[in-house]
Amino acid sequence: MSQAPLVLVDGSSYLYRAFHALPPLMTSAGLPTGAVKGVLNMLRSLRKQYPESVITVIFDAKGPTFRDALFTEYKAQRPSMPDDLRVQIEPLHDCVRALGFPFLCVEGVEADDVIGTLALSSTLAERPVVISTGDKDMAQLVNGHVTLVNTMYNTTLDSDGVVEKFGIGPELIIDYLALMGDKSDNIPGVPGVGEKTALGLLVGLGDMDAIYANLDKVATLPIRGAKTLGSKLLDNRDMAYLSRQLATIKTDVELELNIDDMHMQDPQDEILMELYQRLEFKSWQDEIRRRSAAAPSSPKPKTAVSSVSDDLFAEPVVETESSADSAAAETAAVEHQAKFHTILTEEAFADWLQRLSQAKLFAFDTETTSVDAQQARLVGISFAVAEGEAAYVPLAHSYMGVPEQLDEKKVLDALRPLLENPAISKVCQNGKYDINVLARYGIAVQGVRFDTMLESYVLNSTATRHNMDSLAQRYLNRSTILFEEVAGKGAKQLTFDQVDLSIAGPYAAEDAEITLCLHNCLIKELEEIPTLVDVLAKIEMPLMPVLARIERCGALVDAHLLGLQSLELAEKLTELERKTFEIAGEEFNLASPKQLGVVLYEKLGLPVLAKTAKGQPSTAEAVLSELAEQGHELPVLLMEYRSLSKLKSTYTDRLPEQINPLTGRIHTSYHQAVTATGRLSSSDPNLQNIPIRTAEGRRIRQAFIAPTGYKLLAADYSQIELRIMAHLAQDPGLLDAFRNDRDVHKATASEVFGVELEDVTTDQRRSAKAINFGLIYGMSAHGLAKQIGCDRGQAQMYMDRYFARYPGVLDYMERTRKQASEQGYVETLFGRRLYLPDINAKNAAIRKGAERTAINAPMQGSAADIIKRAMITVDSWLAESGLDARVILQVHDELVLEVREDQVDALRAGLLPLMSAGAALDVPLLVEAGVGDNWDQAH
Repeated sequence: MSQAPLVLVDGSSYLYRAFHALPPLMTSAGLPTGAVKGVLNMLRSLRKQYPESVITVIFDAKGPTFRDALFTEYKAQRPSMPDDLRVQIEPLHDCVRALGFPFLCVEGVEADDVIGTLALSSTLAERPVVISTGDKDMAQLVNGHVTLVNTMYNTTLDSDGVVEKFGIGPELIIDYLALMGDKSDNIPGVPGVGEKTALGLLVGLGDMDAIYANLDKVATLPIRGAKTLGSKLLDNRDMAYLSRQLATIKTDVELELNIDDMHMQDPQDEILMELYQRLEFKSWQDEIRRRSAAAPSSPKPKTAVSSVSDDLFAEPVVETESSADSAAAETAAVEHQAKFHTILTEEAFADWLQRLSQAKLFAFDTETTSVDAQQARLVGISFAVAEGEAAYVPLAHSYMGVPEQLDEKKVLDALRPLLENPAISKVCQNGKYDINVLARYGIAVQGVRFDTMLESYVLNSTATRHNMDSLAQRYLNRSTILFEEVAGKGAKQLTFDQVDLSIAGPYAAEDAEITLCLHNCLIKELEEIPTLVDVLAKIEMPLMPVLARIERCGALVDAHLLGLQSLELAEKLTELERKTFEIAGEEFNLASPKQLGVVLYEKLGLPVLAKTAKGQPSTAEAVLSELAEQGHELPVLLMEYRSLSKLKSTYTDRLPEQINPLTGRIHTSYHQAVTATGRLSSSDPNLQNIPIRTAEGRRIRQAFIAPTGYKLLAADYSQIELRIMAHLAQDPGLLDAFRNDRDVHKATASEVFGVELEDVTTDQRRSAKAINFGLIYGMSAHGLAKQIGCDRGQAQMYMDRYFARYPGVLDYMERTRKQASEQGYVETLFGRRLYLPDINAKNAAIRKGAERTAINAPMQGSAADIIKRAMITVDSWLAESGLDARVILQVHDELVLEVREDQVDALRAGLLPLMSAGAALDVPLLVEAGVGDNWDQAH
């Protein structure tokens, strides 16, 4: 049996990767914890990957190293460690030690040197070593015994891998780094020698000593600039050899521990519990409690043979802790015991039917052939009535050799009374999808009281993504079986009906069981904040079936009109391309940033305003916009080209393809748990991004049409965020303007520009509108100046005058900044919270950004809550009104309804008061409505 490898973890590399790659977390006391949790999760994952190995974690020590003495500029260009990261180092070190990992942190050298020393010791002892790092410098340590793994990208690098990646073997990596230098460490290298030149020298002449012994041969190498390269090398010989010293990882560091003294220790639960409490890692606290509770008894077996399968499989179905013995399914540090049943007999199904009917709450989930709920075919349904046990009822698996399954119609008929009973409470994860799928099978699901996606979203919209895999990891510390692990990836991915039941059953059952576990965890946290329970119970959950109905209804579009628009856009794009080539003096690929950069900056000599992360001149939209403002013609054409090209590819070409062949309509998907503020988003198609200020954008709206005999009615909240601002700020001037139905932009112009109301010009009103909305979004004087076309000083004067006229607004902003800083979040009018992890960041730019978000979020979030409340009310009213009308679209602050022609007036009369009553503000909520044969006419 081969010896388990010694695993050496570059802890400092892990730390920086976790800090920069993962979303920030913060305790209620304001202590940053995201990097700590990220590193610990990576270590836990590594422990599962190498269960028999000793895993030693090595960190950089404080203070200078011997390299600083060699070269005072070593790493001098690096910014100082962010304070939000610095404060996480000590608790991370404490956690690593308490978890039982051997820990090393040696002064005067870097973590790389400690790792290099241990790697050499292991090599001499002929013991395999795995170095877990993302640092390319470590490639110099690779040999027959030493391998690198990069857990971020799941890649492995052995000796052959080093050659494949770098073009040279591990023995030449030091010289490679020395010749070309290393910007990240400020190793100077030889000026003018980059990756390709260094590689050419090493491949052509050998190591650095050989190169300097044969400088006369450098000119003969097939390297760009070879003729002058020899003199450059000669002139910089000392710097090259200094660089080699700096790049060389030491392998002779004196260590307190040698490889034979390193052992994994048992976790120190008392210390860990104290640390996890301070860091507010609740799931890991629960893990320790469960471990402590289970300590006296003997450990439970990990597998048990299912009695429900009725021996219909060649091999028994195995029930495991959470993954059905799937090698890809990661388990938590504490075993989560769960029985997953695959139901293939009427007796077993009858037993589960009885359990479901008696349950106060059960979780369910559908398995289908597609993520498109309007076209997906049902493959099976899973259920859970208690944590630790779940069942999957397959209905339509269709691969060769599949066991006989229960009759789909009989199963659905038996489930219908339970699923349609509003008195039987149910919980789902993204239940809107399941509701829509089952609706196509004649089941009108009711009684979905909870949705774990929405529970997580309401609890903290910015803490994590709200899919099941992310939630299970965050709140349960469980790694789920991923769909790609059971169905494959890419072009070879199977649809779920083709997945073998021995794999599909546990995967599907786990979904229901985890949903129930998540609900039990999340609802406890929500109940500690009653206002959030109200947001969930009175806004998000009632809205879910409303959105499901809107999605099923869909919108009618004119595919022929879209086709004509595509042709017209193609002609305009061709003409723009021709003009662009004419100005450039050559043809090039407009979609290529590299070719565009050559034309703009090298050929036309335009000023370089910004660079990419790789140091290339930027061709981003903001840069083109600024160049256009400076009077350069080509950027203007390029921006127009990009805009029209996006319209064509995203809408006029794509929308006809998205027409459902079964309904003849487009069915967008609405997402409740994406935006931070509570606003809905949509996809396939994304209706939020159709431009309305351009003729081409409005023409796309013209393609959304009413059926024969019907009209479209669009009802839109007027200036809703400004009205919420007036309510929150309680500024007398703003309150008076809205209460007396005055044009608020005109009123602002009158105040700011010091003119009578009737004398306000169109340009002044436009500038005042920019001020009103700009302040909501935290626009600076510089931004306002660009918006209204004046200098910064003038813009600042306008802003100062605005705040002098409307002091309540300034008071609101200052009050909100202070409140956000003290409590770490802001709230909407209805109690929805937006957490702001960066509100006390030491970095001023990051902190200012969080402050702007804090000011805007209560307005944007309240506006979102208001239209959601209105949608719930309107949906209920329409169901009782007897009107032949339905909501077909929701975009920003607008509802679009389809209504029979002779009922337009009745719809308008009932709809507008309901929407206006969406919130009790100190100013009126004004709703405007238009009617037409298409969306553009109605808007």
